Amino acid sequence: MTTRRTRPAPRPPEGTPPRTELARQARAVLADAVRIAHWAAGTPGPGTAAPLAAHALERAATALELSPAQVRAGWDRARLAGLIELHGDTARPGWRLRAWDRDDSAVLRGWVALFDAWSLVHAAPEDIEAGAVAEAVEAVPQVLSLLQLSAGPVTVPALLDLLGQRVAELQEERCEVPLGPGRTAPAAPEAAESTVSAAAPARSADHLNALLLDWALEGLAAVGALTLGTGHATLTPLGNWAVWVKLEQICVAAQSPAGNIEQSAADMLLGCARLTPGPARDEYRAWLAARTVGSAVAELLAVARGEDALLRGLAFEALRVVGAPAEPEVRAVLAEPSLRPYALLWLAEYEGNDPDDAQDVLSREESTWLWVDTAAAVADHGETGLLVRHLDSAVQGTVPALLDEVRAVGHPRTVQVLVALAAAHPDPALAKAVRRAAFQVHTGGA
Repeated sequence: MTTRRTRPAPRPPEGTPPRTELARQARAVLADAVRIAHWAAGTPGPGTAAPLAAHALERAATALELSPAQVRAGWDRARLAGLIELHGDTARPGWRLRAWDRDDSAVLRGWVALFDAWSLVHAAPEDIEAGAVAEAVEAVPQVLSLLQLSAGPVTVPALLDLLGQRVAELQEERCEVPLGPGRTAPAAPEAAESTVSAAAPARSADHLNALLLDWALEGLAAVGALTLGTGHATLTPLGNWAVWVKLEQICVAAQSPAGNIEQSAADMLLGCARLTPGPARDEYRAWLAARTVGSAVAELLAVARGEDALLRGLAFEALRVVGAPAEPEVRAVLAEPSLRPYALLWLAEYEGNDPDDAQDVLSREESTWLWVDTAAAVADHGETGLLVRHLDSAVQGTVPALLDEVRAVGHPRTVQVLVALAAAHPDPALAKAVRRAAFQVHTGGA
């Protein structure tokens, strides 16, 4: 028994459907994405870029009886929700897809990942400057908060007024002078002599904000977060729950540890996820004592090869308890890219290196890959603040250098990690840079 004090989980607003119903709604939103993910996971070489290759698009449309546009949209959603991951020329099922039919928490986390990426799902109008789009994305949380607090329909004029106020605040914070939709230099002096011309920038700003609000509402509706009526918008139960979760800064609780000896390796590791290191090691020892060393090590490494980054890290923590008997098997996985950083650290510590110095055995690329993998674990299972603080552990030293190397390392969860980090970070300028990097990776840009 322990005497650790835990914070009681906040209760969602009255009227919020139970989690089983929220998960059912999330499954409905992502139904086409799940079908396409299953198709892609079972089809060799569906494509390596964000859009499907033309021949694969046709094959998927025929096999699934969907239009090419539906296939393309579903493919996008499947990637952003973590249902599929690209490894070279092969699309593999993400861990959420494997758990989709049985794990409501995985379903809701997948939908929240899509919700966070709404601005990637619904492309912004091409004739609006990227800076204005970024300001709108930064202002949307306030719009969502108003919708959530109103607990019902909110008129578009009220939302537009709030969006305009927030955009103006962002510009003021950055000491920017609001300009017209093109963000160009002021007009020639003779234009300023006309009272009509003098009023034009204000009207242009209002028009620009209206276009951006329409885009944002359509994007949020596209991921199932709200519904649009004539002149008003309303959060769906899913959207209302997601905004409440963001405001409360909580995550779906992992199962608490109890009776882990009889559990599978994956369930045992999940049960230990919230324990401090000492009690966790005691649980690992009890679980290992009930099995032969060979079978236990094989089961832990099988879990480490899965798509859940949290379990990968925890599996190697449990292998540290095994010690010397695990050394040959750990050394054997050095050739596997997803396990190599973990195995190198394990071996360094096994050979007597100080844990604080063990990171020196990793190449820069391996350290970056491990940073993304750890961030994926935090995004899936941790709290918002942990993801923000994880920035400090990057070896690059600066955010631009980190983003450049993260884009190059090719981790399958890169887009989701960057989207989650952008949604969590309180610095608007940094969040904007991270969001731009996510967009570039998502679209295959430089």
